[in-house]
Amino acid sequence: MNLTISGHHLEVTPALRSYVTTKLDRVIRHFDQVVDVKVLLTVEKQKEKEKRQRAECNIHVKGSDMFAESSHEDLYAAVDELVDKLDRQVVRHKSRVQEHHHETPKRIM
Repeated sequence: MNLTISGHHLEVTPALRSYVTTKLDRVIRHFDQVVDVKVLLTVEKQKEKEKRQRAECNIHVKGSDMFAESSHEDLYAAVDELVDKLDRQVVRHKSRVQEHHHETPKRIM
């Protein structure tokens, strides 16, 4: 799995990097066929304080791509919301992939 964490208008500190990786472990624990993960953390230059911190993530899994974004006044809370959204998407994708059991047609003889 390739993991890319980048920042826009902020420096990605080692503490922030480790926080994001530990949170993304939850997604990988639910679905292990993750190929590529790209996380973008940004600080928007707005005058109001609320929802300035943004976290975006693109996940490439076998079969599809997923995207989620979250905004909050605290970057760590934005990452938490982002991982919750991604986790729901990954679990839904996993259930769709595994639901390939069909009833066999009965033979008429």
